[in-house]
Amino acid sequence: MRRPVALRLQAALGTLALAAATGVVLAMPEAAAAAGGATGYATQNGGTTGGAGGQTVRATTGTAIHQALCGRADSATPITIEVEGTINHGNTSKVSGDSCSTAADKIELKQISNVTIVGVGSGAVFDQLGIHIRESSNIIIQNVTVRNVRKSGSPTSNGGDAISMESDVRNVWVDHTTLEASGGESAGFDGLFDMKDNTQYVTLSYSVLRNSGRGGLIGSSESDRSNGYVTFHHNKYENIDSRTPLLRGGTSHIYNNHYASLNESGINSRAGAKAKVDSNYFEDSKDVLGTFYTDQPGYWQVAGNIFDNVTWSEPGDDTNPAGPDPRSNTTVSIPYSYALDDASCVPAVVAATAGANKGLKVSDGSCAPQNPDPTPTDPDPTDPTEPSPDPTDPTDPPSGTNLSLGAGADGSSKASGTSYGNVRDGDPATHWSPAGTTGSVSVKWPSPTTVSKVRVREAAGSEGAIRSYRLVDHGTGRVLATGTGAGVAGFPAVSLTKLTLEITGASGTPKVAEFETYAG
Repeated sequence: MRRPVALRLQAALGTLALAAATGVVLAMPEAAAAAGGATGYATQNGGTTGGAGGQTVRATTGTAIHQALCGRADSATPITIEVEGTINHGNTSKVSGDSCSTAADKIELKQISNVTIVGVGSGAVFDQLGIHIRESSNIIIQNVTVRNVRKSGSPTSNGGDAISMESDVRNVWVDHTTLEASGGESAGFDGLFDMKDNTQYVTLSYSVLRNSGRGGLIGSSESDRSNGYVTFHHNKYENIDSRTPLLRGGTSHIYNNHYASLNESGINSRAGAKAKVDSNYFEDSKDVLGTFYTDQPGYWQVAGNIFDNVTWSEPGDDTNPAGPDPRSNTTVSIPYSYALDDASCVPAVVAATAGANKGLKVSDGSCAPQNPDPTPTDPDPTDPTEPSPDPTDPTDPPSGTNLSLGAGADGSSKASGTSYGNVRDGDPATHWSPAGTTGSVSVKWPSPTTVSKVRVREAAGSEGAIRSYRLVDHGTGRVLATGTGAGVAGFPAVSLTKLTLEITGASGTPKVAEFETYAG
């Protein structure tokens, strides 16, 4: 029986008052997601969707953030955590649970997946408290400020890094953030954005990094070359001594960034790293591109950059600047589409878009800031005016020929002992699994094939593992359908050569026995 409106309102106000007093997490009535969508290398390897499709909660303390992570059904249950206010040592404590592994001196995203942390309202500031991502995947951090994180002095946090990633991290999108320090290593600070020990498929976009000795690195040493596939675009690096970023091995795409007052060096490609450096604006800086402080060279492909009042050192044993006339010494193939702003307008575009609390504005390559694409929200299941979805009964397969039979197959990293081909062999006793809880598998044809419906069948004993997914036209990147749970999904007929099933949320390791495709 429903309580009278007055009593329900009174109960709700009581809950709000308790939350305000304790900083506990508030469950919100509908699902939400980060505004816009991931870009760059974060779109690869199955994509980065964070907590899309899951519950949305509100947090005003670091402890509440940890409580939200620890309160999930499991470590892969999608969740969006909306953060407002100042998060610091005084309101951040360790929380224990089966779905989390947290710490009191940082915001710890460890051994988890499918999480979005997004600043809302008057803004979210992580003051002297870093964000640490370890052994995790499918993470979004958006619209937050992280400042003055120390590795020495008091208080210390996260080894002095504003945001750091390490140990088998996959698919992270950090967007519209402000990362700042108040000096270099001698003042107790380290890097603003660090990746090491097998971190891959990361994008840093529309962010401001400033007033630090070190902008960030990919690879902790010359031998740590397991990292890569990182995109940096539409960021502002200002008053940084070096590492914007430092690259050790791997591949990076660096485009449409504005660099000002790089005091010692900038993009430092070394130890076999390869960087595509597109249409950036460098000004009032020194040695903005090259190999520095090592005799192990890195490589770069350059095009469309502007160098405004940039000075260059003479080459030496451990110094190989790209200038004063930068030329490409490698080629880098980029697997995703992107729109380039002309370098001449980059300072203005970045000034209007980059950083927290800037309205999440983006650029579409026209040199004019744009509002982000609206993020769809789940319909309220209690609202009878919302359209009902088409039934997707997995026991009622589509009619016609399964077009996947005899097609090709590939995908993201697969679990040991499984095969991509198992999803299109017509045998439900065989299956494919991703290397973790999320991943992608594709069927492909040698010529354009019309598809309008799919059926995803899970292996016996693993039914229900798939929590959320999307179907993508691999050739265009267009999302054709999204859903929860395995079964049947339909969409307007499309002609394509490769259709990808991206599993964005799962309970444990999903097992796809068949990825069937049909014309109608």
